[in-house]
Amino acid sequence: MNALPDPHSTTIAAVATPPGMGAVSLLRLSGPDAVAVADLATGGKASSTTPRVSSYCRVKDSGGQILDDGLLTVFKSPNSYTGEDCVEFTGHGGILVTREVLGRFIACGAVAAGPGEFTQRAFLNGKLDLTQAEGVMDLISAQTRLSMRAARSQLEGTLGKRTTEARDNLLETLAHLEAWIDFPEEDIDPQTGVLLSGRVTGVLAVVDSLLATADQGRVLREGVRTVIFGEPNVGKSSLLNRLLGFERAIVSDIAGTTRDTIEEVVNLHGIPLRLVDTAGVRESSDRIEAEGIQRTVRQIEAADLLLEIADASQEKPAEAVLPATAAKHLRVLNKMDLGEHPSWAGIEAVRLSCNSGDGFELLSDVIRDALHFSDSDWGEHAVAINARHQASLQLARTSLIAALELLNDRSTDPELAAIDLREALDALGEIPGRVDTEDLLGVIFSSFCIGK
Repeated sequence: MNALPDPHSTTIAAVATPPGMGAVSLLRLSGPDAVAVADLATGGKASSTTPRVSSYCRVKDSGGQILDDGLLTVFKSPNSYTGEDCVEFTGHGGILVTREVLGRFIACGAVAAGPGEFTQRAFLNGKLDLTQAEGVMDLISAQTRLSMRAARSQLEGTLGKRTTEARDNLLETLAHLEAWIDFPEEDIDPQTGVLLSGRVTGVLAVVDSLLATADQGRVLREGVRTVIFGEPNVGKSSLLNRLLGFERAIVSDIAGTTRDTIEEVVNLHGIPLRLVDTAGVRESSDRIEAEGIQRTVRQIEAADLLLEIADASQEKPAEAVLPATAAKHLRVLNKMDLGEHPSWAGIEAVRLSCNSGDGFELLSDVIRDALHFSDSDWGEHAVAINARHQASLQLARTSLIAALELLNDRSTDPELAAIDLREALDALGEIPGRVDTEDLLGVIFSSFCIGK
């Protein structure tokens, strides 16, 4: 394994609060000269402050003029977020005053931090593993209760611990296998082959259980692309408005009112739904409406969940011919307040009324269960892998299966299985960042906000 690069030796500074006006702003310093830089800007206040205790101070320019006053907190290495000496200054939340204070810190010897550089230093100094670092950004970006729960679990190290345990078990297995190969005269264990297969199977089970959370992870981070479609004037826009809780789409008795797709995000049972209202599907000679219908077809092809809505008070139409899609498909019968036409008898559907609101609680429950986000499906661990984790786990799974096939074939040289196990070992190590990941780090931390 190649050694990770040494943490940076420069002292960085950044504004950690969002841009704009507010009650307060927070500026951070991290690095070997963080206290010295803060001393120059505050007249020696930082070095005389008790670590982890906030003290009142004034930040002054080179001429002694006060730029701002506020609270200064010093965190000494290694007891800080980055593992380095850190200083935080909380001042007034004006745009200009914050910029001036940051400029003063830079003039005193700090350099402007890049996106995610504080968290990157925390990783390089062993304060976080790579999954926890990604969990920081997931927590910041969380829009629902479930996504926040998953991010919190990842930040606490749940995913890193599970992959590290699996990797450690695999490392022990590989060590036994190589000892079996290199020292056959020692007669290590006559059942070594069977035992090794059992251990590899156990690691494979962990990998499969984590891969099973990939869909949940994608949904929590990106949302469920939910397409509302059906014939004209059945209540598609009314359904969108009801789910959103406000009048987003124009509702009219005139068929063909919706000509283009409308997209909004709603939080349902902690699940982010990216609702897409579409034009009514029918034959049309109107060029604009026909284009809207074509866009509906494209949205259906890209959907994760289809809500096919129909008018319960009218006779059941012919089954819609849908483009090929792997999306989950739910039928919704609207206008139940007007009565149900006999032709709908026995048809499985969620029956509701966009006019009265009846049936929407049932619709929410059905969507949650269809997406497997109930408490029984979600479980206690709240692990939801991302695309990077999925790619590494898929590679590990392929290598583990290849190794098992070789271990179970007594006519095959066991050294070949060792090669596959090493590949699986490296793939699992990439997840918490226990292999050479310098290129990967640049990609991951570039998505962070500056100051984090």
